[in-house]
Amino acid sequence: MKRTLQDNQEAFAGQEFFIGIDVHNKQWTVSVQSNHLALDKPVVVDPSAEKVSGFLRKRYPGGKYYAVYEAGYSGFWPARTLEESGIVTIVVNPADIPTMQKERSTKTDRVDSRKLARSLENKELKGIYIPDRLTEEYRQLARYRSRLVSEQTRLKNRIKAVLAQFNYRCPVELEGNRWSGVYLNWLRSIRFATSYAQMAYDEQLDQLQESRERLSRVLRELKRMTKEHESIGRLVTLLQTVPGIGFVTAVLLVTELVEMERFKRLEDLASFVGLAPSVHQSDEKSYSRGLTKRQHKELRSRLIESAWVAVRKDPVLTMKFGELSQRMNKKKAIIRIAKKLLSRIRSVWHTQKPYVYGVIE
Repeated sequence: MKRTLQDNQEAFAGQEFFIGIDVHNKQWTVSVQSNHLALDKPVVVDPSAEKVSGFLRKRYPGGKYYAVYEAGYSGFWPARTLEESGIVTIVVNPADIPTMQKERSTKTDRVDSRKLARSLENKELKGIYIPDRLTEEYRQLARYRSRLVSEQTRLKNRIKAVLAQFNYRCPVELEGNRWSGVYLNWLRSIRFATSYAQMAYDEQLDQLQESRERLSRVLRELKRMTKEHESIGRLVTLLQTVPGIGFVTAVLLVTELVEMERFKRLEDLASFVGLAPSVHQSDEKSYSRGLTKRQHKELRSRLIESAWVAVRKDPVLTMKFGELSQRMNKKKAIIRIAKKLLSRIRSVWHTQKPYVYGVIE
């Protein structure tokens, strides 16, 4: 009687299989590689770990499965469900995947999945941090607030553009109180000659008011979250003892960094945030090309803003900023201060003790 692979559940016992998955909303393209050989043609399956697991166990029963896919809009749920199915999975930054010239000129789902499988077997990939489901949910509110702030800035700029276009100038007595309640009342008092222009203007003011109200609700919810979850709240309170770190920045740090232990050195943390230099080295020559383009945009921006506050509050940082400003422009100097601020944040996180002003490292 003819035997099939299905009859022998251990046909590939102990053999390692490396799976590259090109993840899309409607389908996943799966490529398998083992012993540095591409096995068969890539297959297209429905977007679920169950389908991938079923295919692997049917085709290569008893094997050890290792999978990889690119970080993207799908988030981390594919990684979690693949792990639950017994497939060791990593998620990688698309920029970190080695790509041959012909793979750049011919980009398809099949090519991408094969490239992932090959790079995984060659140990050329380093996975990014995968938070648990709850941690990922905690992040949503802080990130939503950041989007609201950006949206509000765009609305304000549009309103200012309309005022400039029709020569409506802010009263002198309100110059120092832009976007205060009194200033908003003045904006509401402006009248245009036609109902069409008035409607367009009023709609933008209404959008701004709605955005401000949403921002207030989100801030209240963030405060409730830190009160209800002791581990988050305790760390947020500690981080606020660092000069320049306010409540929102502290929440952002806690929800984005999650575990400080994953950064073995300060340089690793600085690289993640985007406060590390981009270095070019050839032979014995080495030079810096400024800050790395890789960054956590929101964290880097927040820390630089916090650094400007810190140099006015902490005597040690004030003195250091003065020294740096004598040999470089202030924008470069504040980047150095932001990195020192990051070092203080790391120290407070590790020691679980409030920051003490004036301590020289």
